[in-house]
Amino acid sequence: QVQLVESGGGLVQAGGSLRLSCAASGRTFSSYVMGWFRQAPGKEREFVAAISWSGGSTYYADSVKGRFTISRDNAKNTVYLQMNSLKPEDTAVYYCAADPDPEEYGSKWEYEYWGQGTQVTVSS
Repeated sequence: QVQLVESGGGLVQAGGSLRLSCAASGRTFSSYVMGWFRQAPGKEREFVAAISWSGGSTYYADSVKGRFTISRDNAKNTVYLQMNSLKPEDTAVYYCAADPDPEEYGSKWEYEYWGQGTQVTVSS
């Protein structure tokens, strides 16, 4: 089992940057694929990015490709989401998720563990 705690959210102007962090408990962090999802008010939770166990493979939603970067530090049990060139439509609660072996990295149904979320608000 793993517990996830996100941090780093906040209010930023359009064009700005934020770096989200997700700290995981336990000693088997490297055994989990890690993902970031987001949910805006009145909308479904959607995939943002995912990273493989070693960090060698990354995956992005088309809406964030080229602007967001996911990374992980297995020694620190932490996954990051660097968000650049932020847009008002990026406003959402951002969730960190973990699963030992998701069949589809972009599907929220494949992730077993979730954090509590961190709010990101981008003003125009």
